[in-house]
Amino acid sequence: MIRVVLVDDQPLIRTGLRVLIADTPDLEVVGEAGNGAEAVELVARLRPDVAIMDIRMPGTDGIEATRRIHAETSPTGATGEPTRVLILTTFDDDEYVYGALRAGASGFLVKDMPLESILDGVRVVAAGDALIAPGVTRRLIAEFAARPDPGPDPEPGPAPAPARRAAVGGITEREREVLTLVGRGLSNAEIAAELTISVATAKAHLARLFTKLDARDRVQLVILAYEIGLVAPPG
Repeated sequence: MIRVVLVDDQPLIRTGLRVLIADTPDLEVVGEAGNGAEAVELVARLRPDVAIMDIRMPGTDGIEATRRIHAETSPTGATGEPTRVLILTTFDDDEYVYGALRAGASGFLVKDMPLESILDGVRVVAAGDALIAPGVTRRLIAEFAARPDPGPDPEPGPAPAPARRAAVGGITEREREVLTLVGRGLSNAEIAAELTISVATAKAHLARLFTKLDARDRVQLVILAYEIGLVAPPG
């Protein structure tokens, strides 16, 4: 059972998600919060698998809440499995999404997506992967990574971005190919087809990349692929 906390200052959004999840056997809503400060407290107390997080909220916004949740529930913070944050945003919130990437979010959805897609996103994020939606997140990550000076990295994860960039020198040529394809937004099945390998082998390469680059999830690998020039931003 995937335990979920809903974080949104709009009760209607929370109600819609709660009703949908109530009819889903593998998901369970264990708490709700109307702002970021409440979310941080709730996650610390309940330790859910996934927090579905709005960005624009009064007081502590979703970016700061994501940063604190990631710091306090990651292996370098409190003990136990980390709580993954799935951002629920709108298409024109680019600046906020850049901040959420740095803060440790594992996925992004837009509020006008079908509710079933949101449920699928929760499952993907809970499994430790990252949700990279075609046409939205790929564009956002590309623009984010193409910026000449993204500023200091406030991400409190296990290793700062410079350390991950330096670690790229230790990966194999095949792993570099996989990292490039991840940066292009390909799924595991698409990577396997592109390299003429099995899906299981593609997953094994990804697992080694996560370990060698101390990356939390697929989002960090995508960002890294852009930062080191393996993938060029759309021109």
